[in-house]
Amino acid sequence: MTTEQQPRKRWLNWLLFAATMVVVFLLGLLASSVTERRAEAEATRVPAVEISQFEPRNAEWSKNYPREYQSWLQTASSEFRSKYNGSAMIDMLEVSPRMVVLWAGYAFSKEYNQARGHMHAIEDLQNILRTGAPTGPEDGPMPSTCWTCKSPDVPRLMNEMGVAEFYSTKWSALGEQIVNPIGCADCHDPETMNLHISRPALIEAFERQGRDIRQATHQEMRSLVCAQCHVEYYFNKETVPGAQYLTFPWDNGTTADDIEEYYDKMQFSDWTHALSRAPMLKAQHPGYETFLTGIHAERGVSCADCHMPYTTEGGQKFTDHHIQSPLNNVANSCQVCHREETTTLIQNVYDRQDRIIQNRDMLEELLVRMHVEAKLAWDKGATPEQMADILQDIRHSQWRWDYSAAAHGASFHSPLEISRVIGNGITIAQEGRIKLARLLASLGHNEPVPYPDITTKEKAQQYIGLDMAALNAEKEVFLNTLVPQWLEAAAAREATYDNK
Repeated sequence: MTTEQQPRKRWLNWLLFAATMVVVFLLGLLASSVTERRAEAEATRVPAVEISQFEPRNAEWSKNYPREYQSWLQTASSEFRSKYNGSAMIDMLEVSPRMVVLWAGYAFSKEYNQARGHMHAIEDLQNILRTGAPTGPEDGPMPSTCWTCKSPDVPRLMNEMGVAEFYSTKWSALGEQIVNPIGCADCHDPETMNLHISRPALIEAFERQGRDIRQATHQEMRSLVCAQCHVEYYFNKETVPGAQYLTFPWDNGTTADDIEEYYDKMQFSDWTHALSRAPMLKAQHPGYETFLTGIHAERGVSCADCHMPYTTEGGQKFTDHHIQSPLNNVANSCQVCHREETTTLIQNVYDRQDRIIQNRDMLEELLVRMHVEAKLAWDKGATPEQMADILQDIRHSQWRWDYSAAAHGASFHSPLEISRVIGNGITIAQEGRIKLARLLASLGHNEPVPYPDITTKEKAQQYIGLDMAALNAEKEVFLNTLVPQWLEAAAAREATYDNK
């Protein structure tokens, strides 16, 4: 080795030594991080407390699952508002006063607000005129069935009372018992944390179809736990005498046409319209049914994949329980599969919604005119026989409008199916109006039918004969008397609550 080569070799040795030390240091950091994360994961898997069956208090579950609980608390936020909905409190009757006329004679014409997050489920149900604003524990027209999807206290009460007895009780009679908003026990088994069905209606619907819900895969369960509530349903008064038994009308299938056939066969109606006298159907929120007809369901995507995407914190992967519109969390929901920019994806949603809602609004206006024209026909002396086909057209066309409007997000979940449903509704409504025009002419009316001024919610409510001052006064009495009593009783019970 030459004299010149010796210093170069020493320099290379020192460089190799330094590089080795850096690698060793980095590997040490990695090992330390892995060890810390593994210890953290082990700590997470060891329950801090034992959660009893039917435990309704979400704060109790938080002791074992703090990350999920902290994300669930964010459902209290009412800040996000998309182009058409979101989590904000929106007075939908102000947005579209035509709805007041469409629901004349039904409680939805009094008050109808866009639903907020799960944390507000009980509060929003108490603070709505549709409950009847009862002033005493046995007053008010609504059954306890209306509580079914609002609280994990419901499975507890169903277990204590029996399902039929629960459905037979007045809504206001259980106000002090139902205080915990939608949460952990609604979807999870407390011992295994597996997803489970806590409400009997979904299980019973599967059984009538010859299916066993216990055979559902985990991915299917990530939608089925939502389908306990985000579905079309009705209160069957024949299943158990004296009970308004919650039932899913899926025996013929889950499409709008299938459900309509089911209701028509049993001659069921939610109410008789105050203007047209048509036997009406009120769609609830058939989100699951419309989801099933969309491309995401076809590709095996679940409700939770978009509305409760996975997230990480401290090296832990868990489901984000801030259940919300994917449009407020595009990076973790849409962009897991779609590589387009956020603005592009949001615009894709709005493009579909715009086109469908344009046609839905057209159907909405046609329906209002049908109700007004039908009322005039009755006033002119039309007979039930002359009106029978017309009333059926009103029923069927409004069912399609309501099915499309009440299935929140349906214009994106299943734009092809919802376009078909609305298109059929427009056709039926137009045919019904032709029949009405011919009938009115035969009754001596050959002029345009006067159309009321319903440009505001207040004008529409006045047109259908609602005394909103009196109704709101009753509501204030209810909120200032009975609700505080419920909360006081619930707090007293909580102080002595036996977790057994």
